[in-house]
Amino acid sequence: MRTYRITLAALLGLGLALGTGCTCREASSAAHGFHVDVAEPHGQPVSGRLLVFAVDAKTAEASAKDGKVTEVDASPLAPDQVSIVGEEVSRLVPGQGVDIGADAMAYPHPLAQLPPGDYYVQAVLDTNHSYNYTGRGAGDLLSEVVKLHLPATRTPSLKLTTTLPAPDAWALPSSTPPELRDALPEARRHTDDLDFVSPALSAFWGRPIHMRGFVLLPPGYDPKGTARYPVVYFTHGFGGGRDHFAKGIASTWLAMSKGEMPPMIWVYLDEASPTGTHEFADSVNNGPWGLALTEELIPQLESTYLMDGKASGRFLNGHSSGGWATLWLQTRYPKVFGGTWSTSPDPSDFHDFTGVDLYAPHANVYRKADGSPYPLVRDKGAVVATFQQFSQMERTLGSYGGQIASFEWVFSPRGEDGRPVPFFDRDTGDVDANVVAYWRDHYDIAHLLQANWPQLAPDLDGKIHLIVGTADTFYLDGAAHRLKAVLDGLHAQSDIRFLPGKTHFDLYAVGSDRMALLKQIAWEMYAVARPPSTSKVAAH
Repeated sequence: MRTYRITLAALLGLGLALGTGCTCREASSAAHGFHVDVAEPHGQPVSGRLLVFAVDAKTAEASAKDGKVTEVDASPLAPDQVSIVGEEVSRLVPGQGVDIGADAMAYPHPLAQLPPGDYYVQAVLDTNHSYNYTGRGAGDLLSEVVKLHLPATRTPSLKLTTTLPAPDAWALPSSTPPELRDALPEARRHTDDLDFVSPALSAFWGRPIHMRGFVLLPPGYDPKGTARYPVVYFTHGFGGGRDHFAKGIASTWLAMSKGEMPPMIWVYLDEASPTGTHEFADSVNNGPWGLALTEELIPQLESTYLMDGKASGRFLNGHSSGGWATLWLQTRYPKVFGGTWSTSPDPSDFHDFTGVDLYAPHANVYRKADGSPYPLVRDKGAVVATFQQFSQMERTLGSYGGQIASFEWVFSPRGEDGRPVPFFDRDTGDVDANVVAYWRDHYDIAHLLQANWPQLAPDLDGKIHLIVGTADTFYLDGAAHRLKAVLDGLHAQSDIRFLPGKTHFDLYAVGSDRMALLKQIAWEMYAVARPPSTSKVAAH
């Protein structure tokens, strides 16, 4: 699941100025919609998904800093708090604008159903259809936040005045400790850009497809020397990407410099794509990402850097969707890697898909047999979002790029329209058993292990490490329990740990050390690559 965003703006803190009002235009009927235009009257037409967000004024002011509302956005922690209207716009001509409203897709209810009152409203044009993944990003057009009374007697007009710039890949969050900020310049000097054009992926898509990321070299690395190093292939969770590695790179460099982590090469792999996270799976929709990594990129890297170049020195680590990706790579390519340390992975057994048994007769992801809703997001024991809320909000924000649709781009067969077949009906929640059967046969890790263990065991036994919290925010501990039961039933050697009370977002922390678990994992990996270091594991 996503590496959490408190808002769908990915915590960018855009700080837009509060508008003092809006212009209105005459409407022939009661106005439940909006007219949206672009500020530059002589600019070029633009396109994308046009979104309008509305939130009750009292609610917004109560949670705003100093009572000043600078942004109106959706949040998975309160999915029904903000109303969203979404519509595809193929040609928005400055000076003419477009109307969006009554017939547009909306969540949680049509604007016409909003109780009369004061609201803060903001419009966004998602120019590259990435809102479901990154929130507001480079190239998106935003209006100011305006306060108005709904329903209006005349159609409110919102003007897109701000274009968001591209993010700095090396920018650190404002909360970053000074020690990490000080370490970043030296970490950057030991980090190489990774940009590899994959022949296999390019052939699949019919255009050049790049595999991107960074390569962090350890202290003391000498390209002209003879010393070789174990390698960790790391990938991020949903919502992450190349622009989110800086803090991790600085943290890992600092820990290696202080001797808190062993000297290894870290390859940070970007698994973000227009359809979500491709998970490094070989997919009929996204292409052969696993093959491209194992047969193209890794050989290229090993011919460039002083890497061990053997399974006992190749390791995998990832969290959330990155946890599933690394678990998948280890089980799909057991001869290539010496072990995965996958944390809080997306469901590895589809009998428990964030709590839903997809194989149950007449399965429904929205409602249990007793009619109660399936929860999807919890915080401190309280349910804050259901599967239905999450899915239908995602659909309003866009038809692809979101977490639920991302699963379909990885797991589903391709439909007649060229897109992946949905695994459930977005209106009713009913599961398509035929699609789920395809999922099982191709991507249900527990099922594939059980069906193929005699062939896999010689190269895979003892290489699976999975760590998850018992209070995981997305209920991912359930599937981990099922995977453990399957492996135990096969008498396989595995290391599956459940950390009491830990959630999706504090799993790696011990006390004030947010990287404590990663340091432990690194020493466990190093003990495999350099067995004499086993005594060091106990010390860390």
